[in-house]
Amino acid sequence: MYVIRMMNCAFFARHGVLDEEEMLGQRFYVDAVLTVDPDGALERDDITDTVDYGVAFKEIEEVITGKRRFLIEALARDVATRLCDRFPQIQRAEITVRKPNAPVPGVLDHVEVTVVWPQ
Repeated sequence: MYVIRMMNCAFFARHGVLDEEEMLGQRFYVDAVLTVDPDGALERDDITDTVDYGVAFKEIEEVITGKRRFLIEALARDVATRLCDRFPQIQRAEITVRKPNAPVPGVLDHVEVTVVWPQ
């Protein structure tokens, strides 16, 4: 096994419970920590048999910039399932979604949620 870490991927999207969050949108940050079964790809030095992180980035982007989710938990889960469906070599996906401008009555750096898939 080996691990691919894609850290702090940034996307503009419109997720959240409040109507203002959909209307205004904001930046979301995603970390993807993917545990991969190489199944010989490393010995063959062949990208076709492993996780192409350029393609993985595009898959993450499609989920994050796609349909609105009310919960960043659901968003993280959808990213994890998309990646695991696209790349059967992924044995475990740990997806963190950060929302810097969460609408809370106070000061904070960000809210983040991490989902591990499969559960």
